[in-house]
Amino acid sequence: MTVRTPDGKSRVVPLTNPRLTLGRSATNDLCYPEDVGLSRQHLAFERSGVDWVIQDLGSKNGTLVNGARITTAQRLRPGDRISAGHLNIEFTDVTAAIGGTSNTVVFVDSAVVTAATTTVSTSLEGLMGPEQEDFGKTNVFQGSLQTRALLRAGRELAGHRPLAELFEVIMDLSLEAVGTNRGVLMTLEDGALVVKAARGQGFQISSAVRDKVITEGASVLVMDAQLDQAFRERASIVAQNVRSMMAVPLQAKDRVIGLIYLDSPNLVRPFSREDLNLLTVMANVAAIRIEHARLAEVEQAERMLAKELEQAAKIQRGLLPAQSPQAPGLDLAGSTAACRTVGGDYYDFLSFPDGRVGVLVGDVAGKGMPAALMMSSLQARVQVLFEECDDLARSVSRLNKAIATNCPDNRFITFFICIIDPATGVVTYSNAGHNPPLLVRRSGEVDTLKTGGIILGIMPRFTYQDDRVTMGPGDILVLFSDGVTEAARPDVDEEFGETRLAEVVRAHASEPAEEIVKAVLAAVAQFTQGAPAADDITVVVAKR
Repeated sequence: MTVRTPDGKSRVVPLTNPRLTLGRSATNDLCYPEDVGLSRQHLAFERSGVDWVIQDLGSKNGTLVNGARITTAQRLRPGDRISAGHLNIEFTDVTAAIGGTSNTVVFVDSAVVTAATTTVSTSLEGLMGPEQEDFGKTNVFQGSLQTRALLRAGRELAGHRPLAELFEVIMDLSLEAVGTNRGVLMTLEDGALVVKAARGQGFQISSAVRDKVITEGASVLVMDAQLDQAFRERASIVAQNVRSMMAVPLQAKDRVIGLIYLDSPNLVRPFSREDLNLLTVMANVAAIRIEHARLAEVEQAERMLAKELEQAAKIQRGLLPAQSPQAPGLDLAGSTAACRTVGGDYYDFLSFPDGRVGVLVGDVAGKGMPAALMMSSLQARVQVLFEECDDLARSVSRLNKAIATNCPDNRFITFFICIIDPATGVVTYSNAGHNPPLLVRRSGEVDTLKTGGIILGIMPRFTYQDDRVTMGPGDILVLFSDGVTEAARPDVDEEFGETRLAEVVRAHASEPAEEIVKAVLAAVAQFTQGAPAADDITVVVAKR
């Protein structure tokens, strides 16, 4: 099947195991933690005899097959389209997954490659092994023409060229080496063959030849397609007047990364066994050079990205509070840690002239740079909209309207803000779809702060509400992101949860707010056994 994500990327997934699960949780075979439309355990593909069925695992938003929501296990057929969260999945057969097409190349069905006298098959291992295959007592390294071709290929491919230019050079070297003017070079990308360089157009390539080259790493030569029954029966190949053709793998070590296909419309000089051997070795040299160039480009891009991310992380850290505000009768502390270089969690403190203190936390759906950019936008809007906060619900409604104006369809923000009066202990708050903060009373009882409304960025005209509670001396208010409560063990699908969070706060209730924050972070790390965090983690504590 082919899985396509909202950013336009696709991934071909072979169905080899009898069962495959998909969802946000890391315990799934296919894990998409950033897709907020998915449930932790969303759906499963299961083998049923020779068929495959799909079953929804009680997901919140459901699973659609060809536009219809499924309630029971449903048999899949090639071409079925599945929608889950923001993913689009197409169930296909193997040929459709491997055989990508373009305006230049079309793969056509044909019988298996025969052992006819006009067809020759070899492999890189056979040519380079200790006992070379015997093809009429010929050797790839015999003859000055072959030697010169290999030497020129070595010189041309030794330099540092961009990938796009390298593909063109390899194509020209291949054509020149065997004396033809038609050919195409393709590489495997996400399971599909993509044209990288071509001389000529309208190539009709046998799918059997393609599969033998890609799956077996074999080199195939058809010296006269008009005399080979498997090809003579294909009208599309006959129509091109193709007489001689070769296809060899671009093979780096034991991995095939693409193929080179050459053909000729005449038999004045048909391709020979020596040509096949030469092209096989040249393609191996080219494949190694392609991989080196690709790795070099990836490394360069990663270095630039890492530098930019580090600069972004430095800027993001500067947006967070440098220190907690000092308010008589109130002890405040907060911490946030991104699971990547930059993150989408945000917390802040606001000081008002009358002595009240604002405490807030936000969580942008997703991770990495997109979430960090939205977090920065949220921080800027909060600083403006909550400069004066006599009507908290109205300010949150205005914030939601501003966020919804520029929020992408697959992004949203959960948000919580409260205004604390240290003198009276009155807390006015509004919760926009965020994890309800815990108010741990001195007695050990726990209240949750839920009143408010939906997440920010979905409905621009939504009207939010606010509510009030009173903190007594010794009471502790804990704001947190779902990275805390949804932190999971690496070996079992068990979350840290709100109960454990409340227990940690009770155990350290006599300590300052900063120590309580450290205790929560330590407890989460111990619970996850030091495994890397799957989500940003934010904890803010206000103690009266």
